[in-house]
Amino acid sequence: MNTTLLSLVLDAAEPDAESAFWHRLLGGSLSTTDSHHFLQVEGMPVLVVQRVPGHLPPDWPDGGDQQMHFDLRTDDPAATDRLAVEAGGRRLRPAPGVDLEQHPGALVYASPAGHPFCVRPA
Repeated sequence: MNTTLLSLVLDAAEPDAESAFWHRLLGGSLSTTDSHHFLQVEGMPVLVVQRVPGHLPPDWPDGGDQQMHFDLRTDDPAATDRLAVEAGGRRLRPAPGVDLEQHPGALVYASPAGHPFCVRPA
């Protein structure tokens, strides 16, 4: 038996903003229908953003579970940090204004729909 991961599916009340965020951060090609956006990046499973009216983002780290999260690896944490924030992400840890050179571990963000993800140095 051979089983592979085909796709990762994220819920979002506004799939346009969520898929545009991931497209800007990861590149690839984006195609859309009324209810689903499909981001295809070479070497990765398809990232699907599905429209869920009334979607509530995870209340993490201040509340409940994060439900799931992505770990991304980069060779330039400072540039990836800038891009994530410019694209609509929100830094959760370390706090904005912290010197990234002094904190080389994982940077933690939330996407526009509130899905958490970490950026780790390569």
